[in-house]
Amino acid sequence: MGLSATQERTWCEGEEVLPDDLPTPLASNPNRPSSSPQPASQLQLIMLARSALRSARSVGATARNAASKTASRSASTSSSTAEGASWKTNALPVGATAFAVGTVAWYAYIAGRNVDAMTPAEEGLHPTQYPWEHAKWNKTFDSQALRRGFQVYREVCASCHSLSRIPYRSLVGKIMTVDEAKALAEENEYDTEPNDEGEIEKRPGKLSDYLPGPYKNDEAARAANNGALPPDLSLMVKARHGAVVPAGLNFNPYFPGTGIAMARVLYDDLVEYEDETPATTSQMAKDVTEFLNWAAEPEADDRKKMGWKVLAVSSVLFALSIWVKRYKWASVKSRKLVYDPPIKSPILSKLPKPTQKS
Repeated sequence: MGLSATQERTWCEGEEVLPDDLPTPLASNPNRPSSSPQPASQLQLIMLARSALRSARSVGATARNAASKTASRSASTSSSTAEGASWKTNALPVGATAFAVGTVAWYAYIAGRNVDAMTPAEEGLHPTQYPWEHAKWNKTFDSQALRRGFQVYREVCASCHSLSRIPYRSLVGKIMTVDEAKALAEENEYDTEPNDEGEIEKRPGKLSDYLPGPYKNDEAARAANNGALPPDLSLMVKARHGAVVPAGLNFNPYFPGTGIAMARVLYDDLVEYEDETPATTSQMAKDVTEFLNWAAEPEADDRKKMGWKVLAVSSVLFALSIWVKRYKWASVKSRKLVYDPPIKSPILSKLPKPTQKS
């Protein structure tokens, strides 16, 4: 029992089509007498074929419904699918590029050149950072440490280095009293203005004068220090790298070039403190360093005090501004607007309406 090409295609699409020569239990062959009964095997084949065609038809209908739903869903989500596909397409190259760049950076960090200075001769070592009290935002300089540091400067450092930016008046209140500062200033003589004859006379120092240097000029300083010029210590703690120093006589790993003309000058018990503090090398170095920090910024404590005053006044003004803002805007932010429609006057409603004749 065979099917034609058209019947086979129709059967595959799910439609129940029986061949013309396939006998059915309801329609018998017209060429055969109606009284002749059909064999049992032929009836079973007919029923099996009909059930197979019915199953194929149901499967085809289900497939068509699923295809239509898929088409509608894909049409409604075409834009989102395109965006998702575009994001997924770009994510891979972006991730690969980021991974490549990170790998190169990691390799450069691990195997590259970590520092510019390969030897101590190219760049001096950085000194250890200590937790200085005066560096904190709520702390000031220790007056006793400043007094001891100034004593170390006078007895050790002042023989070669100057402190040209510090006047005697800056020492008052921090390091010395007024009388002590005046007495210290009077120990030195300063030039006066030319007199009527053009001569310059000497006078004792005043609080407005600056601390004198150990040498008259730079040439005298170089001659006394084997050609090296001792720097001024007023801004020494604010110094930056880049100074050019010729080959020195002493090794200093914290100095650029590691060569410095000045030898070690601080030793234990070199000075005798007035407050009987042990004059160890580290104590003297600490005191003179703190003094030089103050010399670089004599107004640091005044700035901190002014900052506290500004914060106090600003806090009060800020609180007042909040209160004024709430007071001024309270009527605007808390008011409620209600619309009342106009009330029609009863007198106007009783008046006759105008007509065209009137």
